[in-house]
Amino acid sequence: MSKMINKILRWWAFFGFDFRKTVLTLYAFPSFVRDLRRMKKLLRRKNEGHFAICKLYPVIDEKYAHNTIAWNYFFQDLWVAQLILKNNPQKHVDVGSRIDGFVGHVATYRRIEVYDIRSVRDDIPNVHFVQADLCDENFGFTDYCDSISSLHVVEHLGLGRYGDKLDPEAYLKGLKNITQALQTEGIFYFSVPIGEQRIEFNAHRVFSTRYLLNLLTPFYKLESFAYVNDELRFFPSVMLNDPGFEDSFSCHYGCGIFVLRKKRNWL
Repeated sequence: MSKMINKILRWWAFFGFDFRKTVLTLYAFPSFVRDLRRMKKLLRRKNEGHFAICKLYPVIDEKYAHNTIAWNYFFQDLWVAQLILKNNPQKHVDVGSRIDGFVGHVATYRRIEVYDIRSVRDDIPNVHFVQADLCDENFGFTDYCDSISSLHVVEHLGLGRYGDKLDPEAYLKGLKNITQALQTEGIFYFSVPIGEQRIEFNAHRVFSTRYLLNLLTPFYKLESFAYVNDELRFFPSVMLNDPGFEDSFSCHYGCGIFVLRKKRNWL
């Protein structure tokens, strides 16, 4: 029943109606009115002339709302940024990861080059941005860097969500271009949703961990693996022989984080 309700709510949100926010707003509105009256009384009684209520700017749906942190992104961004700090590569390149998460973390301690099909402002300290399509045949990098990341990106390729060309095999083309850009023995930090393999159009793909291992191991050695499960618990050090790889650690929509080292004979 809860899955059906969530599905209905998502469709309402698709058409611009956020039912959850409306319910929370209606529930919290009487409290907002009471707080407003109380604050006016306190200002009259204690105000020293520094502040006065000049207009209303109601934010009343957050008083009873749960924390809205996207923990899967939070853990992956923090974890991979820490690994890059530890490994200290000569040149780190990112393709499409979150600017306000992972890229911001890395930019606090080193320069990072960012490639994305979407435009990004180019005045961010320690960030060099280039607008580029990862799936383009002319992406154009060979042995360019010794460290590269792409976090929660590949699952979107070829689905048209960001104005990109529809292409069922775009994720394969993107991975090929990343592999070509990475130097031999370089490290690739890679994350995607994990679970039963499927497309949820046009948002994303979900990959099984077994499929990913079969896809990546001809080109890379798996150095380490971490994941965030459906309950948003983070598992940073998973043994590579863990049987959970066979069923994507029982995730429906988890986050798998791979640290991969490029093999010498990858072609």
